Amino acid sequence: MPARLAGWRELNKKETRETRQWWRLAATVGVYLVVAHVFPAPAGITPSAWRTTGVFLATIAGLMLQPLPGTVVVVLGLTALVWITDLPMSRVLSGFASPLVWLVLAAMLMSRALKDTGVARRIALLFVHRFGQTSLGISYALTFTDITLAAGIPSITARSGGIVLPIARNIAELYQSTPGRTAPLLGTSLMITLYQSSAVACAMFITGQASNVLAARLAQDAAGVTVTATSWFVAGLVPGLLSALAIPWLVHRMVPPVISSTPAAPQFASLELERMGAMGRREGIALVVFVAVAGLWLTSGWSGLDVTLVALGGLCVLLVTGTLDWDVALKERSAWDIYVWYGGLFTLGELLNETGSTKVFAEWVGMHLGGLPWFTALLLSVVIFFYAHYAFASITAHLLAMFSPFVVMLVGLGAPPGLAVYGIACVANLTAGLTHYGTTTGPIVFAEGYVGLRDWWRVGLAASVVNLAIWIGVGFAWWRAIGIW
Repeated sequence: MPARLAGWRELNKKETRETRQWWRLAATVGVYLVVAHVFPAPAGITPSAWRTTGVFLATIAGLMLQPLPGTVVVVLGLTALVWITDLPMSRVLSGFASPLVWLVLAAMLMSRALKDTGVARRIALLFVHRFGQTSLGISYALTFTDITLAAGIPSITARSGGIVLPIARNIAELYQSTPGRTAPLLGTSLMITLYQSSAVACAMFITGQASNVLAARLAQDAAGVTVTATSWFVAGLVPGLLSALAIPWLVHRMVPPVISSTPAAPQFASLELERMGAMGRREGIALVVFVAVAGLWLTSGWSGLDVTLVALGGLCVLLVTGTLDWDVALKERSAWDIYVWYGGLFTLGELLNETGSTKVFAEWVGMHLGGLPWFTALLLSVVIFFYAHYAFASITAHLLAMFSPFVVMLVGLGAPPGLAVYGIACVANLTAGLTHYGTTTGPIVFAEGYVGLRDWWRVGLAASVVNLAIWIGVGFAWWRAIGIW
C-alpha cells in the first residue's frame, strides 16, 4: 500500500508539472496574440514588422516562464517567424553563420579541454595554495580563479559551477562545515563569495559570459559602437578589479565565518597538486592554447586578428594533438545548446532592431525623461535596468529584452554612445548577484544548501549597491580617461 501511495503521489506531481508547463506555454502564445493582434501597430511599423515584434516578446516571455527548455523556445520563435511574417528561411537562420556565435561555440569546446586535462583545477588549487591561509584569503583565491578562467571560458556555469564550486565545498568540508547547522563555520561565506564574484568575472571580459558577445552585436546595431575583446577588457579592468577586491570583503563582513584561520586549506591544495603530479603532455598543450588564445583575444584590438579565427585555431590545435577528442566535443551538450540558443537570439535581436519597434519604445520613454539632463537619465536608466533583473532568471533574456531600447533611448537624449553601451552591457552581468535564480549558476550553488534565502538576497542587495557605486563612479571616470566617451 505505501508503495502504491508513493506511486500516486509521484503521478500527481508529474501531472501538476505538465499542467503548469501547458499553462506557461499558453501564456507565452498569449503574449504574441495580445501584442500582434490586440494592440495596434505604432505609426511607421508595418503589420509584418509588428508580428515580428510579437514573436520576439513572446520568445522573451518563454525564456522567463520556461514552459520548455530555452533553446526549444528559441527554435519555436524562429519557426513562427517564417510562418507568420514575410521573412525567408535564409534570413531567419542567418544568425547561425555569425562569427560571434562560432566564437562562443569554439570557446565552450576549448573549456571542456581545460577541465578534462586538469588545467582549470590546477589553476584553482594554485590560488588556494598561495592565498588560502585565512577564510578571507580563500575567498579571494576563489574570486581570482574565476576571473583568470573568465579570460577564456565563456560559461559562468562551467567556471563557477563545474570548477570553483567543488573546490570551495571540499575546503568547507575540511573544517566540518556542511549544509545545515555547521554551514556558518565556513561554507556559507565561501558559497556567497563564489557566486557574487562570478558575476564580477563575467563583467570583466567579453568572454566572461556568453551573452556578452550578444551585447557587442547589439551595440553595433543599436548605436554604431564597435565592441572588441580588447576594448571590453580595458574598460572592465579597473572597475572589475575594485569589485573583485570589495565584494569578498563585503561578504566576509556581512556573513562572517566562524573559522577565520584556515591552515588546512593550503595543505589540501598542496596535497591535491601532488596527486595531480607533474603536468603531462595533454595538460601542457591545453595550458599553452589557453594562454595563447586568451592573450590574442585580449590584444586583438591592437593586432587586428579576428577573435573567431583565433578561437577556431586554438580548437584545431586541441583536436589535431588529441588533447580534445571529437567524440568528447560532440558530447559537450552545453556548447551545442548555446550554439543553437545564440544563433537564434542573434537573429531575433537583429530583426527586432530592423522593425523599428525599439526606436518607437525609446522615443516613448524619452518623452518621460526628456526634461532631464542626459547624465541624470543615464544614471536612472542604469539603476532601472539593474533592478529589473529581479523579474528575470537569465542575463541573456534580460539583455535581449532591454539593452537595445535603453541604448537607443539614451543616445537619443544626448548620452555618448560608448558610455551608454558599456554602462548597460557591463552592468547586465552584475545583476546576476541579486537573486538565487539570477543566472544559471545561482540554482546550482543555492542547491548546495549552505546559504539561506534571507542571507542570499540580503547580501545580493548590498553587493548590488557596492557594484553600482564602483562601476558608475570609478567606471564612468575610467571610461572617460580611456576615451570611451
